[in-house]
Amino acid sequence: MLSFLLFVLLFTLPPVHRDQIDLLLFENEKGEAERISSADGWERRRAHILTNMQLVMGPLPARSKLPDLDIQVLETIELKTVIRKKITFVSELTDRVPAYLMIPKGMDSRAPAMLCLHQTTRFGKAEPAGLAGLPNMHYGLELAKRGYVTIVPDYPNFGDYVFEPYENGYVSATMKGIWNHMRAVDLLQSLPEVDGAKIGCIGHSLGGHNTLFVSVFDTRIKAAVTSCGFTSFFKYYEGDLTGWSHEGYMPRIEDVYDKNPSRMPFDFPEVVAAVAPRALFVNAPLRDSNFEVSGVQDCVRAARPVYELFGAARRLVAVYPDAEHDFPPAVREEAYRFLDSVLKD
Repeated sequence: MLSFLLFVLLFTLPPVHRDQIDLLLFENEKGEAERISSADGWERRRAHILTNMQLVMGPLPARSKLPDLDIQVLETIELKTVIRKKITFVSELTDRVPAYLMIPKGMDSRAPAMLCLHQTTRFGKAEPAGLAGLPNMHYGLELAKRGYVTIVPDYPNFGDYVFEPYENGYVSATMKGIWNHMRAVDLLQSLPEVDGAKIGCIGHSLGGHNTLFVSVFDTRIKAAVTSCGFTSFFKYYEGDLTGWSHEGYMPRIEDVYDKNPSRMPFDFPEVVAAVAPRALFVNAPLRDSNFEVSGVQDCVRAARPVYELFGAARRLVAVYPDAEHDFPPAVREEAYRFLDSVLKD
């Protein structure tokens, strides 16, 4: 099925927009430039962005006839204010994803929920769940203590999760991650404790760009926080996309696009804008050696007119703390307040 979908994508291509900074400039199928002036016009451009992302990531599998989640609880631990469950759930018929599910105690109504995605760490889900790793990355536990139902899944081949995407028809681990994360949203919406209309996503580094990716493809996510998660491809290590092209991400960046930003059919200004008009908080430290800050600023500057088109300029917030590749306490608190303003009444 995945190979057939890729075949369809390759032979029904929209234009690759030459200008990935002036995002309100639309190139139609004849290569003619049009100025986008309405939300409907933006949706045409946004559809092109999603298609072009799938040229690199592989196609998003069809979401018809989803299998039952079959949530299995392996362990339940009662903390002072939170119940933490170690679970697995069915992502697809041949795969179960390990995760932590944390539910605040004393709930008297349905709560907002957060999908919490981990950074590149051998601990995987255990770090955001507060069980291992760096305290600044314990946002899954912190948000549960703040009144959110949170789920923290493992990314393929981190933590307890062993899965080979390429042996199972995927073109990238990135797309397998997107699929799993959408299934985690399915799980959150299935819970009686969760208000299914109030779901957000948060992540740092690996989790930061995966937050953007799943938020682009899953509009059920109403608010997103990306920490140290991206910069423009042209400013990522001076345009050397090697770090994006290994098997943990998108090998087609090397195999098809020669690790050349000029050949890529999408870039992060478009990814950021494709979240609009939903709420997005960006943490981009000034001294992040992975994701060069001026490239982040370029992306946010390019996306802002799209948010303004929807009258949602205040829903795109970016902060630039004097820090390294980190998610400092003061910035996390600001991000949490941002989430509260969107997902809590």
